[in-house]
Amino acid sequence: MSTVIRSGTVLPARREDVELHTADGLTLVGELALPLDREPVGTLVTLHPLPTHGGYMDSHVFRKASWRLPALAGVAVLRFNLRGVSSPRGTSEGTFDSGDAERFDVAAAIELAEFRDLPNRWLVGWSFGTDLALMHGNDPSVEGAILLSPPLRFSAPQHLQAWAASGHPVLALVPELDDYLRPDEARERFAAIPQARVVGVDGAKHLWVGETAVRRVLDEVVAQVAPGVPVPLPTEWDGPSETHDDLRGGG
Repeated sequence: MSTVIRSGTVLPARREDVELHTADGLTLVGELALPLDREPVGTLVTLHPLPTHGGYMDSHVFRKASWRLPALAGVAVLRFNLRGVSSPRGTSEGTFDSGDAERFDVAAAIELAEFRDLPNRWLVGWSFGTDLALMHGNDPSVEGAILLSPPLRFSAPQHLQAWAASGHPVLALVPELDDYLRPDEARERFAAIPQARVVGVDGAKHLWVGETAVRRVLDEVVAQVAPGVPVPLPTEWDGPSETHDDLRGGG
């Protein structure tokens, strides 16, 4: 009997608690979700929204990605709390540094994905996390960046120029009703990266609330990271599943 995939549906995966160790001596806490019975075809290294506005590793789009994508798309999902951030998983050491010292956090996440030999690694930032990706994630070991609701608040023109020079693909998913940067302005500003693709999402808001918005994000992410996987992703699941509370978190 098929189960409809709802907001709190958790599909089977190999899930393990992980620790990330930064070059400035901190331990960050996280979780790695892997396909249950196969090797991953791609990897998401997620960078969560602004901690001072409620962002953490359980911010709902990333939590749902970890609940669904290993089973539906064969994609691994690494989530972690940036420095000084707490969640049910625990608290990462350190204190929030407005995107500066967080460069060590981004590097530690990429290094963990490399150490675990996770394939086809993509940074996926959301809001503040998009600035971290642009500022600190332009690394030869990542394939590219996917930016959800990019405000372009902390990042600067030189960061866009560096991504342009790298040739790495950049996909920006920009809500039509975003609070900070809407599609037309985003296209103008991301023109600095010739290989960037800006996708405006009709009716969506900065926090991607609602199953329609979440499914659109996950479909776009999978199409970029695992183009061999058919999208839209299934909305029903034949097999065991669990139901958890849907925690929020954004900013």
